[in-house]
Amino acid sequence: MNIKKKRIAFKTLGCRLNHYETDSIATQFDNGDYEIVPFDNEADIYLINSCTVTHESDKKVKTFIKRAHRTNERAMTVVMGCMANSEQEALEAREDVSLVIGNEKKSYVHSLIDAQVKGEILELDNLQENRFNYGIAAPIFHTRSLIKIQDGCDNFCSFCIIPQVRGRGVSRPVNEILENIQNLIGAGYKEVVITGVNIGRYKSEGLNFEGLLSKILNLEGDFRVRISSLEPDGFTEDFYKLFSHPKLTPHLHLCLQSGSDKVLKDMRRMYDVEQFRKVVQSMRKHIPNFNFTTDIIVGFPGETDDDLQYTLDLMEEFHFGHVHTFKYSKRKRTKAANMENQVPEIIKTQRSEKVRTLAEKLQQDYRKQFLGTQQKVLIERVHDDYATGYGEHFVPVKIVGKNLIHNTFYHVGITAIEENKDFQLVGNVL
Repeated sequence: MNIKKKRIAFKTLGCRLNHYETDSIATQFDNGDYEIVPFDNEADIYLINSCTVTHESDKKVKTFIKRAHRTNERAMTVVMGCMANSEQEALEAREDVSLVIGNEKKSYVHSLIDAQVKGEILELDNLQENRFNYGIAAPIFHTRSLIKIQDGCDNFCSFCIIPQVRGRGVSRPVNEILENIQNLIGAGYKEVVITGVNIGRYKSEGLNFEGLLSKILNLEGDFRVRISSLEPDGFTEDFYKLFSHPKLTPHLHLCLQSGSDKVLKDMRRMYDVEQFRKVVQSMRKHIPNFNFTTDIIVGFPGETDDDLQYTLDLMEEFHFGHVHTFKYSKRKRTKAANMENQVPEIIKTQRSEKVRTLAEKLQQDYRKQFLGTQQKVLIERVHDDYATGYGEHFVPVKIVGKNLIHNTFYHVGITAIEENKDFQLVGNVL
């Protein structure tokens, strides 16, 4: 007798770490008596992996909770992740939320939901904290596989709530990471993305981030390695040399946040502009077209027009391939929330638009340099007469042609840029 599978829908907000955790959790459900459906479809269970970096993030979580309830008011709605930590009591008080699970125990979400569906009792309070209890993720939502090597942060930047919702920094054991990656390669994955909250501070069994990365690169197999987001401090010459390895892609998301030393100091960042400049210059000495992408916060308390101009000037100097712009958002229990000279919202919006306008120009300029060159592209999506994927510099590429194979590397000659498609590169297989 066929048993009707329970339908489950996922919505993930925020960082790559959240996406990694959702991918792993979704795989557990996909392997069991559950059918994964789009979030806007009617489902029996809605699972929201939340972010709480800004007020806008909180609003989005609440919007998705309401959307799930409107779609099926009898469904189980589960909120997990960072907002589950920061707003636990408020979420638990909502009638349209069934279960709230913080970061330290969200790896158990499959067991908790499965037990409830089967009429069993599994008490959340009785489960031990485990921030690395995630298995291999099937390619349900992403082709690239994220690998979590670290969680938590000890920096306590004045604007950031992450140390409070993710906890203090903790590193995953080396052998677990290497075994995880070997299993992924064996399962057919061709790209591994190293992720965590502050991966540059990785340290386990006497091995730092550079040492771990070296061991990963020396694993056998046809795959490449991408680093997600790094803080711009603590780099040595050995780190730059690692990028000569053919498996390590020439791209880093290096968080600038502001081009003003005064603002960086008020933010309690662990670097200044000159340190950031040295990182960029050192890397591009080895690889001239290295792709640096970054985050910029506008409207931090006390930021002036001059401070913003310093940021715009540095964006041009560093030729960022992409800039992710945030308007500063007050987060309770952070030092910046009580600072004087809070910037009005209208000025934040105006400054954000200036950053976005320049960022778009810089992105287009960065990608123009690839015309007439070639990129090694991993295909992620296949269509009738073209396919799309990313080159080694983490730039999107459209490959014109038929019978192209998903999850396969192709050397592609770049011939054009589609300006109406986020400046996507276009080319043909060589």
